[in-house]
Amino acid sequence: MEVAKVDHLKQMNHRFRQELIELLHKIQTGHPGGSLSCTEILTLLYFDKMDITPLNLQNPERDHFILSKGHAAPMLYLTLAEKGFFDKEELQNLRQINSMLQGHPCSKTTPGVEVSTGPLGLGISAGCGIAKGLKMQGIDRHVYVLMGDGEIQEGVVWEAAMSAAKFKLDNLVVILDANGVQLDGTTEEVMPMGDIKAKWEAFGFRVIEANGHDITSLSEAIDEAKEIEGKPSLILAHTVKGKGISFMEGKNIWHGKPISDAEYVTALKELEVEV
Repeated sequence: MEVAKVDHLKQMNHRFRQELIELLHKIQTGHPGGSLSCTEILTLLYFDKMDITPLNLQNPERDHFILSKGHAAPMLYLTLAEKGFFDKEELQNLRQINSMLQGHPCSKTTPGVEVSTGPLGLGISAGCGIAKGLKMQGIDRHVYVLMGDGEIQEGVVWEAAMSAAKFKLDNLVVILDANGVQLDGTTEEVMPMGDIKAKWEAFGFRVIEANGHDITSLSEAIDEAKEIEGKPSLILAHTVKGKGISFMEGKNIWHGKPISDAEYVTALKELEVEV
């Protein structure tokens, strides 16, 4: 990837982090930790890797994206608004009554959201169906599913993984936001998953590891995944929950904790914003 493109995406990620903190502090609800850990993943997909625009949503010959870790909806909404799927002013209505921007993605209300998510494991299951449908129609496009590492404790995830391997869904790219922290603690405390790479490989996936906060590393991993033939792929993206805000990083309490005034000031100072 060209240096100029990398720099542009880095600047965008920095701005999204600032906007996320401002938004979630204002409404006093939402999920900062998991949104901050997948910032680079979302911006790279939407602004470089995927063929998805507000103009081609009805075109079957395009890429597809599912946010399976639905609690990261705030960062998805920032991305969709930047991409032009809806007016940025709508962001101020996040998680409000009758808002088009619910706490978890809703395909019925939010332009750009293809699958409503929230129940863990739903995203990869839907992704398998879409990927299989594209295969049956002879459409050469990819389906990207972004999952959380706490989410893979769900049995339905592994049922879907077996199906993806059986049907040789090489157009399915699962990205695992592996930040090691979930709602009630670390993934090791709640339910240790052992060797995640070996597990997915045993279920028939090609596994590619990447630094989930490094644009170049992620870009190379996605490009490699798109070239794989005969089997689905999983990008094991190593990330940090709450990335960019020192007091949030690696802390499960920031899965969904409101941001106080004092914390807001500290966070924006760390992000170099005058408050």
